Amino acid sequence: MTTWRIRDFHPSDLDGILHLWSAMTASGIEPVYSLSEVLASCQKDVAVVALHGDDVVGAAVGRAAHEQGWIVFLATLPEWRSRGIGTALLAALENRMAPLGLTKLSALMPDTETRLEAFLSRGFKDVQNLRFFERQIPVQRTELEPLAQLGGRVLPRDLWDKVAGMKREKQLLERRLVLPLAQAELADEFGVVPPRAVVLFGPPGTGKTTFAKAIASRLEWPFVEVFPSRLAAGPEGLAGALRSTFLEISELEHAVVFLDEVEEIASHRAGDPPSPNQGVTNELLKIIPAFREQPGRLLVCATNFIRALDSAFLRHGRFDYVIPIGLPDAEARRAMWQRFIPEAVLPDVEVEQLVERTEGFSPADIEFAARSASQRALEKAVYAAEPVAVPGMADSPAAGGAVHRDAGDLAHDAGPGAGGAALTGGSDAARGPVRTAADGTHPADTGARRGPSTQDYLEAIAETKTTVSDEVAAAFLEDIEQLARV
Repeated sequence: MTTWRIRDFHPSDLDGILHLWSAMTASGIEPVYSLSEVLASCQKDVAVVALHGDDVVGAAVGRAAHEQGWIVFLATLPEWRSRGIGTALLAALENRMAPLGLTKLSALMPDTETRLEAFLSRGFKDVQNLRFFERQIPVQRTELEPLAQLGGRVLPRDLWDKVAGMKREKQLLERRLVLPLAQAELADEFGVVPPRAVVLFGPPGTGKTTFAKAIASRLEWPFVEVFPSRLAAGPEGLAGALRSTFLEISELEHAVVFLDEVEEIASHRAGDPPSPNQGVTNELLKIIPAFREQPGRLLVCATNFIRALDSAFLRHGRFDYVIPIGLPDAEARRAMWQRFIPEAVLPDVEVEQLVERTEGFSPADIEFAARSASQRALEKAVYAAEPVAVPGMADSPAAGGAVHRDAGDLAHDAGPGAGGAALTGGSDAARGPVRTAADGTHPADTGARRGPSTQDYLEAIAETKTTVSDEVAAAFLEDIEQLARV
Protein backbone atom coordinates (compact mmCIF):
# COMPACT_ATOMS: atom_id res chain seq x y z
CA MET A 1 0.00 0.00 0.00
CA THR A 2 1.38 3.37 -1.00
CA THR A 3 1.84 6.07 1.59
CA TRP A 4 1.57 8.89 -0.94
CA ARG A 5 -1.19 10.26 -3.16
CA ILE A 6 -1.42 12.47 -6.24
CA ARG A 7 -3.67 15.48 -6.77
CA ASP A 8 -3.79 18.71 -8.77
CA PHE A 9 -1.49 21.57 -7.81
CA HIS A 10 -2.87 24.10 -5.33
CA PRO A 11 -1.37 27.55 -4.69
CA SER A 12 -0.56 26.36 -1.17
CA ASP A 13 1.90 23.87 -2.72
CA LEU A 14 4.24 26.65 -3.81
CA ASP A 15 6.69 26.12 -0.93
CA GLY A 16 6.80 22.43 -1.79
CA ILE A 17 7.72 23.21 -5.42
CA LEU A 18 10.51 25.50 -4.21
CA HIS A 19 11.78 22.74 -1.91
CA LEU A 20 11.80 20.26 -4.82
CA TRP A 21 13.68 22.76 -6.98
CA SER A 22 16.33 23.31 -4.30
CA ALA A 23 16.78 19.55 -3.79
CA MET A 24 17.17 18.99 -7.55
CA THR A 25 19.75 21.72 -8.09
CA ALA A 26 21.64 20.73 -4.93
CA SER A 27 22.15 17.26 -6.43
CA GLY A 28 23.91 18.78 -9.45
CA ILE A 29 20.98 18.65 -11.89
CA GLU A 30 20.44 21.91 -13.79
CA PRO A 31 16.81 22.00 -15.02
CA VAL A 32 16.19 23.02 -18.61
CA TYR A 33 13.36 25.39 -17.69
CA SER A 34 13.96 28.21 -15.25
CA LEU A 35 12.26 28.43 -11.86
CA SER A 36 10.15 31.37 -13.03
CA GLU A 37 8.91 29.33 -16.01
CA VAL A 38 8.04 26.38 -13.76
CA LEU A 39 6.14 28.56 -11.30
CA ALA A 40 4.29 30.31 -14.13
CA SER A 41 3.22 26.95 -15.60
CA CYS A 42 2.07 25.77 -12.17
CA GLN A 43 -0.37 28.68 -12.14
CA LYS A 44 -1.40 28.84 -15.81
CA ASP A 45 -0.88 25.37 -17.32
CA VAL A 46 -1.15 21.85 -15.88
CA ALA A 47 0.56 20.66 -12.69
CA VAL A 48 0.17 17.72 -10.31
CA VAL A 49 1.86 16.97 -6.99
CA ALA A 50 2.61 13.85 -4.96
CA LEU A 51 1.83 14.22 -1.26
CA HIS A 52 2.85 12.30 1.84
CA GLY A 53 0.42 13.59 4.37
CA ASP A 54 0.42 17.31 3.69
CA ASP A 55 4.02 17.41 2.44
CA VAL A 56 4.89 17.72 -1.26
CA VAL A 57 7.34 14.93 -2.15
CA GLY A 58 7.09 15.15 -5.95
CA ALA A 59 5.63 17.20 -8.77
CA ALA A 60 5.13 17.21 -12.54
CA VAL A 61 4.35 20.31 -14.59
CA GLY A 62 3.40 20.48 -18.28
CA ARG A 63 2.33 22.99 -20.89
CA ALA A 64 0.71 22.67 -24.30
CA ALA A 65 2.09 24.19 -27.51
CA HIS A 66 -0.45 23.57 -30.27
CA GLU A 67 -0.69 19.76 -30.60
CA GLN A 68 2.50 19.05 -28.66
CA GLY A 69 2.81 18.95 -24.89
CA TRP A 70 6.03 19.61 -23.00
CA ILE A 71 7.10 18.36 -19.57
CA VAL A 72 8.36 21.52 -17.92
CA PHE A 73 9.30 19.99 -14.57
CA LEU A 74 9.49 16.53 -13.01
CA ALA A 75 11.02 16.09 -9.57
CA THR A 76 10.90 13.79 -6.57
CA LEU A 77 12.64 14.29 -3.25
CA PRO A 78 15.76 12.08 -3.10
CA GLU A 79 14.46 10.00 -0.20
CA TRP A 80 11.23 9.22 -2.10
CA ARG A 81 12.78 8.03 -5.35
CA SER A 82 12.52 4.47 -6.73
CA ARG A 83 8.96 4.15 -5.42
CA GLY A 84 7.12 4.71 -8.71
CA ILE A 85 6.20 8.30 -7.88
CA GLY A 86 7.76 9.71 -11.06
CA THR A 87 5.85 7.27 -13.28
CA ALA A 88 2.60 8.00 -11.47
CA LEU A 89 3.12 11.75 -11.78
CA LEU A 90 3.70 11.47 -15.54
CA ALA A 91 0.57 9.33 -15.92
CA ALA A 92 -1.53 11.83 -13.98
CA LEU A 93 -0.12 14.74 -15.97
CA GLU A 94 -0.85 13.00 -19.27
CA ASN A 95 -4.45 12.28 -18.22
CA ARG A 96 -5.05 15.91 -17.35
CA MET A 97 -3.48 17.16 -20.61
CA ALA A 98 -5.37 14.70 -22.84
CA PRO A 99 -8.43 17.00 -23.29
CA LEU A 100 -6.12 19.62 -24.83
CA GLY A 101 -5.97 17.62 -28.09
CA LEU A 102 -2.28 16.75 -27.88
CA THR A 103 -0.73 14.24 -30.27
CA LYS A 104 2.69 14.13 -28.64
CA LEU A 105 4.18 14.63 -25.19
CA SER A 106 7.87 15.56 -25.04
CA ALA A 107 10.49 16.34 -22.43
CA LEU A 108 13.91 18.00 -22.48
CA MET A 109 16.23 16.68 -19.80
CA PRO A 110 19.82 17.59 -18.91
CA ASP A 111 22.56 15.02 -19.44
CA THR A 112 22.87 14.66 -15.66
CA GLU A 113 19.25 13.46 -15.32
CA THR A 114 19.19 10.05 -13.55
CA ARG A 115 15.41 9.42 -13.31
CA LEU A 116 15.00 8.05 -16.82
CA GLU A 117 13.04 4.97 -15.70
CA ALA A 118 9.93 7.06 -15.06
CA PHE A 119 9.89 8.17 -18.70
CA LEU A 120 10.74 4.78 -20.17
CA SER A 121 8.06 3.03 -18.13
CA ARG A 122 5.49 5.48 -19.51
CA GLY A 123 6.47 4.68 -23.11
CA PHE A 124 8.69 7.69 -23.80
CA LYS A 125 11.50 7.11 -26.31
CA ASP A 126 15.01 8.36 -25.68
CA VAL A 127 15.72 10.23 -28.94
CA GLN A 128 19.44 10.34 -29.64
CA ASN A 129 21.67 12.90 -31.39
CA LEU A 130 19.66 15.98 -30.53
CA ARG A 131 21.06 19.32 -29.40
CA PHE A 132 19.31 21.97 -27.38
CA PHE A 133 19.89 25.63 -28.27
CA GLU A 134 18.69 28.69 -26.39
CA ARG A 135 19.52 32.35 -25.96
CA GLN A 136 18.25 35.17 -23.80
CA ILE A 137 16.10 37.79 -25.53
CA PRO A 138 17.91 41.07 -24.73
CA VAL A 139 14.82 43.29 -24.55
CA GLN A 140 11.66 42.23 -22.77
CA ARG A 141 8.19 43.19 -23.98
CA THR A 142 7.63 45.66 -21.16
CA GLU A 143 10.73 47.58 -22.27
CA LEU A 144 9.80 47.97 -25.93
CA GLU A 145 7.58 51.02 -25.51
CA PRO A 146 9.94 53.10 -23.34
CA LEU A 147 12.84 52.09 -25.59
CA ALA A 148 10.95 53.25 -28.68
CA GLN A 149 10.04 56.55 -27.01
CA LEU A 150 13.72 57.14 -26.27
CA GLY A 151 14.69 56.40 -29.87
CA GLY A 152 16.77 53.47 -28.67
CA ARG A 153 17.37 50.22 -30.50
CA VAL A 154 18.97 46.82 -30.22
CA LEU A 155 21.96 46.76 -32.55
CA PRO A 156 23.13 43.78 -34.65
CA ARG A 157 25.19 41.28 -32.66
CA ASP A 158 28.17 41.39 -35.05
CA LEU A 159 29.11 45.08 -34.75
CA TRP A 160 31.99 44.32 -32.41
CA ASP A 161 33.55 41.90 -34.90
CA LYS A 162 33.07 44.39 -37.74
CA VAL A 163 35.30 46.99 -36.09
CA ALA A 164 38.35 46.54 -38.31
CA GLY A 165 41.76 46.80 -36.68
CA MET A 166 42.07 49.00 -33.56
CA LYS A 167 43.20 45.89 -31.67
CA ARG A 168 44.60 47.77 -28.68
CA GLU A 169 41.46 49.84 -28.21
CA LYS A 170 39.19 46.81 -28.60
CA GLN A 171 41.22 44.82 -26.09
CA LEU A 172 41.11 47.65 -23.57
CA LEU A 173 37.34 48.12 -23.93
CA GLU A 174 36.75 44.37 -23.82
CA ARG A 175 38.66 43.95 -20.57
CA ARG A 176 37.72 47.14 -18.73
CA LEU A 177 34.08 47.45 -19.78
CA VAL A 178 32.59 44.38 -21.44
CA LEU A 179 34.07 41.68 -19.20
CA PRO A 180 32.88 42.99 -15.80
CA LEU A 181 29.48 43.98 -17.20
CA ALA A 182 28.83 40.75 -19.10
CA GLN A 183 30.08 38.56 -16.23
CA ALA A 184 29.00 40.57 -13.21
CA GLU A 185 28.94 37.59 -10.83
CA LEU A 186 32.48 36.58 -11.74
CA ALA A 187 33.62 40.19 -11.38
CA ASP A 188 32.03 40.33 -7.93
CA GLU A 189 33.99 37.26 -6.84
CA PHE A 190 37.19 39.15 -7.61
CA GLY A 191 35.98 42.34 -5.97
CA VAL A 192 35.61 44.19 -9.29
CA VAL A 193 32.85 46.80 -9.41
CA PRO A 194 31.38 46.92 -12.94
CA PRO A 195 31.83 50.33 -14.60
CA ARG A 196 28.88 52.67 -14.79
CA ALA A 197 30.25 55.60 -16.80
CA VAL A 198 33.22 56.20 -19.12
CA VAL A 199 34.60 58.97 -21.30
CA LEU A 200 36.01 58.24 -24.75
CA PHE A 201 38.19 61.05 -26.06
CA GLY A 202 40.24 61.57 -29.18
CA PRO A 203 40.47 63.42 -32.50
CA PRO A 204 37.45 63.56 -34.82
CA GLY A 205 36.76 60.51 -36.96
CA THR A 206 38.64 58.00 -34.81
CA GLY A 207 35.59 55.82 -34.18
CA LYS A 208 34.29 56.83 -30.75
CA THR A 209 30.66 56.49 -31.81
CA THR A 210 31.43 53.20 -33.53
CA PHE A 211 33.02 51.84 -30.36
CA ALA A 212 30.06 52.94 -28.22
CA LYS A 213 27.70 51.06 -30.53
CA ALA A 214 30.03 48.06 -30.63
CA ILE A 215 30.05 47.89 -26.81
CA ALA A 216 26.23 47.81 -26.79
CA SER A 217 26.29 45.13 -29.49
CA ARG A 218 28.83 43.06 -27.57
CA LEU A 219 26.76 43.24 -24.38
CA GLU A 220 23.47 42.78 -26.29
CA TRP A 221 22.08 45.80 -24.44
CA PRO A 222 19.82 48.43 -26.02
CA PHE A 223 21.67 51.46 -27.37
CA VAL A 224 20.20 54.86 -26.53
CA GLU A 225 21.81 57.99 -27.96
CA VAL A 226 20.92 61.25 -26.25
CA PHE A 227 20.92 64.30 -28.55
CA PRO A 228 21.15 67.53 -26.52
CA SER A 229 20.32 69.66 -29.58
CA ARG A 230 16.96 67.91 -29.92
CA LEU A 231 16.21 68.06 -26.21
CA ALA A 232 16.89 71.80 -26.14
CA ALA A 233 13.96 72.40 -28.49
CA GLY A 234 11.45 71.00 -25.98
CA PRO A 235 9.30 73.07 -23.58
CA GLU A 236 11.27 71.90 -20.53
CA GLY A 237 14.51 73.36 -21.79
CA LEU A 238 17.68 71.33 -22.07
CA ALA A 239 18.29 70.79 -18.35
CA GLY A 240 14.74 69.64 -17.68
CA ALA A 241 14.67 67.45 -20.79
CA LEU A 242 17.93 65.78 -19.76
CA ARG A 243 16.44 65.00 -16.35
CA SER A 244 13.27 63.54 -17.90
CA THR A 245 15.22 61.50 -20.43
CA PHE A 246 17.38 59.83 -17.81
CA LEU A 247 14.28 59.08 -15.72
CA GLU A 248 12.83 57.27 -18.73
CA ILE A 249 16.10 55.38 -19.21
CA SER A 250 15.80 54.13 -15.62
CA GLU A 251 12.79 52.06 -16.74
CA LEU A 252 15.06 49.88 -18.90
CA GLU A 253 16.66 46.83 -17.36
CA HIS A 254 19.86 47.33 -19.37
CA ALA A 255 21.12 50.13 -21.59
CA VAL A 256 24.23 51.68 -23.08
CA VAL A 257 23.55 55.43 -23.09
CA PHE A 258 25.65 57.53 -25.46
CA LEU A 259 26.29 61.28 -25.24
CA ASP A 260 28.40 62.50 -28.17
CA GLU A 261 30.27 65.82 -28.18
CA VAL A 262 29.56 66.08 -24.48
CA GLU A 263 31.74 69.21 -24.25
CA GLU A 264 28.77 71.13 -25.66
CA ILE A 265 26.84 70.64 -22.40
CA ALA A 266 29.66 70.06 -19.91
CA SER A 267 32.19 72.78 -20.72
CA HIS A 268 34.09 74.87 -18.18
CA ARG A 269 31.77 76.89 -15.95
CA ALA A 270 33.02 80.46 -15.80
CA GLY A 271 31.90 84.01 -16.29
CA ASP A 272 29.75 86.51 -14.46
CA PRO A 273 26.87 86.42 -15.05
CA PRO A 274 26.88 82.63 -15.60
CA SER A 275 26.08 81.38 -19.08
CA PRO A 276 22.85 79.42 -19.76
CA ASN A 277 24.94 76.28 -20.30
CA GLN A 278 26.09 76.31 -16.68
CA GLY A 279 22.64 75.22 -15.54
CA VAL A 280 22.80 72.32 -17.99
CA THR A 281 26.26 71.33 -16.76
CA ASN A 282 25.04 71.45 -13.17
CA GLU A 283 22.09 69.21 -14.03
CA LEU A 284 24.30 66.70 -15.81
CA LEU A 285 26.65 66.58 -12.82
CA LYS A 286 23.63 65.65 -10.67
CA ILE A 287 22.34 63.07 -13.13
CA ILE A 288 25.54 61.01 -13.35
CA PRO A 289 25.73 59.95 -9.65
CA ALA A 290 22.05 58.90 -9.73
CA PHE A 291 22.67 56.99 -12.95
CA ARG A 292 25.60 55.17 -11.36
CA GLU A 293 23.39 53.77 -8.60
CA GLN A 294 21.45 51.62 -11.08
CA PRO A 295 23.05 48.33 -12.20
CA GLY A 296 22.88 47.11 -15.78
CA ARG A 297 23.64 50.46 -17.37
CA LEU A 298 26.64 52.13 -18.91
CA LEU A 299 26.97 55.82 -19.77
CA VAL A 300 29.45 56.52 -22.58
CA CYS A 301 30.37 60.17 -23.15
CA ALA A 302 32.49 61.08 -26.17
CA THR A 303 34.45 64.25 -26.82
CA ASN A 304 36.93 65.60 -29.35
CA PHE A 305 38.11 68.27 -26.93
CA ILE A 306 38.62 66.78 -23.50
CA ARG A 307 40.33 69.91 -22.16
CA ALA A 308 37.11 71.83 -22.78
CA LEU A 309 35.27 69.74 -20.17
CA ASP A 310 34.54 71.17 -16.74
CA SER A 311 37.04 69.92 -14.16
CA ALA A 312 34.24 68.59 -11.93
CA PHE A 313 32.97 66.48 -14.80
CA LEU A 314 36.11 64.32 -14.92
CA ARG A 315 36.50 64.03 -11.16
CA HIS A 316 36.93 60.53 -9.69
CA GLY A 317 33.60 59.05 -8.71
CA ARG A 318 31.74 60.18 -11.81
CA PHE A 319 33.63 58.28 -14.49
CA ASP A 320 35.35 54.95 -13.98
CA TYR A 321 37.62 55.34 -16.98
CA VAL A 322 38.76 58.10 -19.33
CA ILE A 323 39.85 56.17 -22.41
CA PRO A 324 41.75 57.57 -25.42
CA ILE A 325 40.70 56.53 -28.92
CA GLY A 326 43.49 57.54 -31.28
CA LEU A 327 44.55 57.19 -34.88
CA PRO A 328 44.96 53.65 -36.18
CA ASP A 329 48.43 52.12 -36.24
CA ALA A 330 49.79 50.18 -39.24
CA GLU A 331 48.14 46.93 -38.17
CA ALA A 332 44.78 48.64 -37.78
CA ARG A 333 45.09 50.44 -41.13
CA ARG A 334 45.94 47.15 -42.81
CA ALA A 335 42.81 45.54 -41.36
CA MET A 336 40.70 48.48 -42.49
CA TRP A 337 42.00 48.38 -46.05
CA GLN A 338 41.47 44.62 -46.22
CA ARG A 339 37.89 45.18 -45.15
CA PHE A 340 37.14 47.99 -47.62
CA ILE A 341 38.86 46.53 -50.72
CA PRO A 342 36.53 44.20 -52.69
CA GLU A 343 37.51 40.55 -52.29
CA ALA A 344 37.76 40.03 -56.06
CA VAL A 345 40.63 42.53 -56.44
CA LEU A 346 42.24 42.26 -53.00
CA PRO A 347 45.02 39.87 -54.18
CA ASP A 348 46.02 42.38 -56.89
CA VAL A 349 46.12 45.48 -54.68
CA GLU A 350 49.36 46.50 -52.98
CA VAL A 351 47.85 46.84 -49.52
CA GLU A 352 51.17 47.68 -47.87
CA GLN A 353 51.52 50.76 -50.07
CA LEU A 354 48.12 51.94 -48.92
CA VAL A 355 49.01 51.27 -45.29
CA GLU A 356 52.20 53.32 -45.64
CA ARG A 357 50.50 56.21 -47.47
CA THR A 358 47.69 56.53 -44.90
CA GLU A 359 49.76 57.09 -41.79
CA GLY A 360 48.00 59.87 -39.88
CA PHE A 361 44.63 59.02 -41.43
CA SER A 362 41.63 58.45 -39.19
CA PRO A 363 39.31 55.47 -39.79
CA ALA A 364 36.83 57.90 -41.35
CA ASP A 365 39.56 59.21 -43.69
CA ILE A 366 40.47 55.69 -44.80
CA GLU A 367 36.84 54.79 -45.43
CA PHE A 368 36.39 57.97 -47.49
CA ALA A 369 39.49 57.22 -49.59
CA ALA A 370 38.33 53.65 -50.17
CA ARG A 371 34.90 54.80 -51.30
CA SER A 372 36.45 57.43 -53.57
CA ALA A 373 38.68 54.83 -55.21
CA SER A 374 35.72 52.53 -55.80
CA GLN A 375 33.74 55.37 -57.35
CA ARG A 376 36.73 56.28 -59.53
CA ALA A 377 37.05 52.70 -60.77
CA LEU A 378 33.32 52.40 -61.44
CA GLU A 379 33.30 55.54 -63.55
CA LYS A 380 36.33 54.35 -65.52
CA ALA A 381 34.66 51.02 -66.24
CA VAL A 382 31.31 52.47 -67.25
CA TYR A 383 32.24 55.77 -68.90
CA ALA A 384 35.88 55.31 -69.97
CA ALA A 385 36.43 58.27 -67.65
CA GLU A 386 39.15 60.87 -67.55
CA PRO A 387 39.64 63.21 -64.58
CA VAL A 388 38.28 66.73 -64.81
CA ALA A 389 38.07 69.51 -62.25
CA VAL A 390 35.09 70.34 -60.06
CA PRO A 391 34.05 73.95 -60.79
CA GLY A 392 35.47 76.33 -58.25
CA MET A 393 38.22 73.94 -57.13
CA ALA A 394 41.84 73.59 -58.14
CA ASP A 395 42.51 71.30 -61.08
CA SER A 396 45.26 69.25 -59.49
CA PRO A 397 44.37 65.89 -57.95
CA ALA A 398 46.27 66.86 -54.82
CA ALA A 399 43.84 69.70 -54.25
CA GLY A 400 40.93 67.29 -54.22
CA GLY A 401 39.33 68.79 -57.32
CA ALA A 402 39.48 65.86 -59.73
CA VAL A 403 36.35 64.08 -60.84
CA HIS A 404 35.69 61.92 -63.90
CA ARG A 405 33.98 62.66 -67.18
CA ASP A 406 33.26 60.10 -69.84
CA ALA A 407 34.66 59.98 -73.37
CA GLY A 408 31.39 61.37 -74.70
CA ASP A 409 31.86 64.54 -72.67
CA LEU A 410 35.40 64.96 -73.97
CA ALA A 411 34.38 64.43 -77.59
CA HIS A 412 31.50 66.85 -77.19
CA ASP A 413 33.87 69.49 -75.80
CA ALA A 414 36.32 69.00 -78.66
CA GLY A 415 33.70 69.13 -81.43
CA PRO A 416 33.16 66.99 -84.59
CA GLY A 417 36.71 67.38 -85.85
CA ALA A 418 38.26 65.81 -82.81
CA GLY A 419 37.82 62.14 -83.37
CA GLY A 420 34.49 61.16 -84.83
CA ALA A 421 30.93 62.36 -84.94
CA ALA A 422 29.79 64.99 -82.51
CA LEU A 423 27.80 63.78 -79.53
CA THR A 424 24.75 65.61 -78.36
CA GLY A 425 24.98 67.46 -75.08
CA GLY A 426 23.36 66.39 -71.84
CA SER A 427 24.19 64.44 -68.73
CA ASP A 428 25.91 61.07 -68.54
CA ALA A 429 22.63 59.51 -67.50
CA ALA A 430 20.78 61.02 -70.49
CA ARG A 431 23.33 59.82 -73.05
CA GLY A 432 23.86 56.42 -71.45
CA PRO A 433 27.14 54.57 -71.00
CA VAL A 434 29.74 54.99 -73.74
CA ARG A 435 30.49 51.92 -75.87
CA THR A 436 34.02 52.08 -77.25
CA ALA A 437 34.84 48.49 -78.24
CA ALA A 438 34.78 47.56 -81.94
CA ASP A 439 31.95 45.09 -81.39
CA GLY A 440 29.92 47.67 -79.51
CA THR A 441 30.27 46.01 -76.13
CA HIS A 442 30.39 48.01 -72.95
CA PRO A 443 33.84 48.37 -71.30
CA ALA A 444 32.52 46.68 -68.17
CA ASP A 445 31.29 43.68 -70.22
CA THR A 446 34.61 42.75 -71.81
CA GLY A 447 35.91 40.58 -68.98
CA ALA A 448 38.58 43.13 -68.07
CA ARG A 449 39.54 43.80 -64.46
CA ARG A 450 36.51 44.86 -62.45
CA GLY A 451 37.20 46.91 -59.35
CA PRO A 452 39.68 49.49 -58.07
CA SER A 453 43.40 49.14 -58.74
CA THR A 454 46.31 50.11 -56.52
CA GLN A 455 46.63 53.29 -58.57
CA ASP A 456 42.97 54.15 -57.99
CA TYR A 457 43.52 53.86 -54.26
CA LEU A 458 46.74 55.87 -54.31
CA GLU A 459 45.08 58.68 -56.27
CA ALA A 460 42.14 58.69 -53.87
CA ILE A 461 44.51 58.82 -50.90
CA ALA A 462 46.35 61.78 -52.46
CA GLU A 463 43.06 63.64 -52.86
CA THR A 464 41.80 62.95 -49.34
CA LYS A 465 42.13 65.80 -46.89
CA THR A 466 42.95 64.28 -43.52
CA THR A 467 40.76 65.14 -40.56
CA VAL A 468 43.50 65.25 -37.93
CA SER A 469 46.31 67.79 -38.26
CA ASP A 470 49.78 67.26 -36.82
CA GLU A 471 48.99 69.83 -34.13
CA VAL A 472 45.82 68.02 -33.08
CA ALA A 473 47.64 64.68 -33.03
CA ALA A 474 50.40 66.12 -30.83
CA ALA A 475 47.86 67.67 -28.45
CA PHE A 476 46.08 64.31 -28.21
CA LEU A 477 49.29 62.63 -27.05
CA GLU A 478 49.61 65.26 -24.32
CA ASP A 479 46.00 64.64 -23.30
CA ILE A 480 46.72 60.92 -22.96
CA GLU A 481 49.67 61.65 -20.70
CA GLN A 482 47.75 64.02 -18.44
CA LEU A 483 44.09 63.00 -18.50
CA ALA A 484 43.67 59.33 -19.48
CA ARG A 485 42.49 56.89 -16.78
CA VAL A 486 42.52 53.31 -17.96
